[in-house]
Amino acid sequence: MRGPDVMQPPLFTTARLEDFVPGDHPLRAIQRVVNDALTQLNGLFNEIYADGGRSSIAPEKLIRALLLQVLYSIRSERMLVEQLHYNLLFRWFVGLSIDDVVWDHSSFSKNRDRLLDHAVVEALFAEVMSFAERQGLLSDEHFSVDGTLIKAWASHKSFKPKDQPPPDEPPVGRNGGCDWKGQARSHDTHQSSTDAQARLYKKSQQAESVLCYQGHALIENRNGLVVNAKASLADGRAERETALAMLSELPPRANRTVGTDKGYDTCDFVASARALGFTPHVAQNLKRRGGSAIDARTTRHAGYARSQRLRKRIEEPFGWGKTVGRIRQTVFRGLRRVELQFRLTMLANNLVRMRGLLGALAC
Repeated sequence: MRGPDVMQPPLFTTARLEDFVPGDHPLRAIQRVVNDALTQLNGLFNEIYADGGRSSIAPEKLIRALLLQVLYSIRSERMLVEQLHYNLLFRWFVGLSIDDVVWDHSSFSKNRDRLLDHAVVEALFAEVMSFAERQGLLSDEHFSVDGTLIKAWASHKSFKPKDQPPPDEPPVGRNGGCDWKGQARSHDTHQSSTDAQARLYKKSQQAESVLCYQGHALIENRNGLVVNAKASLADGRAERETALAMLSELPPRANRTVGTDKGYDTCDFVASARALGFTPHVAQNLKRRGGSAIDARTTRHAGYARSQRLRKRIEEPFGWGKTVGRIRQTVFRGLRRVELQFRLTMLANNLVRMRGLLGALAC
């Protein structure tokens, strides 16, 4: 007999969100790691929020929601809130019950400055890496470092002279034309009217110039986990300077190596890395004026060739962040917000990577 095409909701229900999530779902392992790290940040959250007054949205829930946005390639916080309304998996991960009211999307903007001012994402990143270290997933001997370009939320048309007066007439059409061919443009005389901190930069002589930032990552070579992530203004020196800054933050240890590409083959970087206690396994730039700063005293060892093979793993978190995450072109303006997004993306990449590693260890 054909059943009726009607829906009669029951007056009461005993269904739990836990029942809708499969026991082997990938988010279960990620949630356990994130919840353990957030528990360690309880003291920090108590310092950020006042003892009295109206209860705010729990910062733990906001952070879990931001991680979901990266993990599931959700392009806006408005769409993230929309998903939280009807996606039971998302509600379970964030910590919302079926009956809980979802907050407005503007809550993320209002709380972002609080996360920035108190370095919450940095503290969460450190706690997750501390968990990975306790699980034996990190190497403290061999590292690789590199940088990538993050396109700014600004176009070439916004790169205008700093002392240019406002136009007398509005541009023709919604997206008027602009001709800057033959004009000399530099950061001393020009600035983006959309994002003042974005810099015009090109990756190579053959590449086009774009307004962008730079993201930097330091990985350990055992499992390719990102142990530090920073962002900087795009210029010719930031890549090496930020790499040295990240290396200096590592605890001291003997017999450490750091692998890099040809862009780091300079006398200053090699000397500074050695002063920090690292053997620089830098790819030789034989076309460099004066020759490579790395000679046979380093390249003759088998460890050098191994570092050159393993350093390419650093492209994996960059590629994941630009395809799954949202760092190919940021939607934020200003270095602090771009760095927050970049570090959160690298953290999400680590969580995905750790889920597989912990599963392999369990087997």
